Amino acid sequence: MLALRLTRRAHPAVQLRRLLVATASAGTGFLLLCTLGHAMTHPGSPGASFLRLTWCAAPLTATVYFAVAVARTDPGTRPRPGLSAIGLGPVRLMAVSATTTALSTLLGSMLALLFFLHLRGDLTGMPFDGAAAEFLAASQPLPLPAALTLLCLVPAAASLAVAVTLRPGEARFTAGEGLRRFGRFGARGSSAARETFGAYGRFGARFHQATGGRAAGAAPGAQTGGAGPRGEAPGIGDPGRAAPQPRAGEETPPAPVPEAPQATATPAGLPWGTAILAAGLAVEAYASAATTHATRMPSGLPTGPVAVLVGWALTAVGLALAGPGLTHLCGRLLQSVRPGALRLLAGRVLMEEATRIGRPLGVVCAVTSAAYAMAVLHDPAADGRSLGPLTTLGATVVTGCAVATLLTAAVEARQARADTTAALLRLGAPPTVLRSAAALRAGALLAVFGPITLIVAELAALPLAR
Repeated sequence: MLALRLTRRAHPAVQLRRLLVATASAGTGFLLLCTLGHAMTHPGSPGASFLRLTWCAAPLTATVYFAVAVARTDPGTRPRPGLSAIGLGPVRLMAVSATTTALSTLLGSMLALLFFLHLRGDLTGMPFDGAAAEFLAASQPLPLPAALTLLCLVPAAASLAVAVTLRPGEARFTAGEGLRRFGRFGARGSSAARETFGAYGRFGARFHQATGGRAAGAAPGAQTGGAGPRGEAPGIGDPGRAAPQPRAGEETPPAPVPEAPQATATPAGLPWGTAILAAGLAVEAYASAATTHATRMPSGLPTGPVAVLVGWALTAVGLALAGPGLTHLCGRLLQSVRPGALRLLAGRVLMEEATRIGRPLGVVCAVTSAAYAMAVLHDPAADGRSLGPLTTLGATVVTGCAVATLLTAAVEARQARADTTAALLRLGAPPTVLRSAAALRAGALLAVFGPITLIVAELAALPLAR
């Protein structure tokens, strides 16, 4: 009930993102149902049906990834002060987010089922003069348990991924935290320098040694060692009194070193992403050179070994893992070689948001390289095969989810730095500087990720182009 109320009272932009999730879920569910129809009409070729089901893993993964990104930017399920007192702690909010995601994806799955039944002619008759009867198995009864099982894949995977991503973290102590250490009676915490036995009551240990600037403005009684303004002994009650002097032969305790501000941590996925990317390209090169059994691939692609698909999958994973590291590297390059205020601001923002926008950017690069490879390899005149409606639908779902995830991550990053932007505007920074910094960040990312995408696309299309 709470999830329904939050869904109904959400902002129009949040509602739009949830509708996009429902649309992506509907497209993925329809592809899964079409795979079921192909298996029903071709019972003698289970390998081809399994290959079509394998191709559905790409839109399924893209839909789940987009649903997680939308759940992360939902302002209605963010922890706020005072919500735990009324039973809305982090665990409850995580459950509300998972339930909201499940409702959105279930809506899309139901729409896919209704459209599938409409095309089969089970509701109002066969539309389009029966043009879609081949891959919908219109002449056979639809097995409802199998259809519902396939339709539940997207809601179950999306809600589980949201629950795992938004799970509350455990409270951890940093290096400077932990149990409180108490000093002597009346002292807060532990003193910076350890006092030796009898140092507090030693004669002259608490006298204040005035400096030149303070001695000029000090009271005459304090300069001559007499009583203070209120008749107090020198040094007693004075917050700036000198520390106790060590005896002869004692070691002077080291002064406490102030903690330096922590720098932005470099994402650790760049080496792993590079290694997986190289492994994927190596698998593609080996598959093109080896004399293995060729498989007739769907989607209008030329015939090739199955190992090429494994290489493409590894390449996509490598680009996704290397995205945050490449984004962090872009920020460092912007701040190199005597940067000005504009380059410093743009580079620092990129370094701070490397993890948030780097991975969706890597996914967009992987999808773009795959689309470029398919466009290069597709030749209808060679084998008479053309891109069908299901291939177009799958490519649209994957591309749309990747781009929408990147835009959602950009919205999340803008929300995260809203306080910093407001502070810069209060300090007098002109809005044109902020817009110029955003344009500079976009240009730097395009200059780094563009050539990488083209190189990976050319290398990925090379094995099947021979």
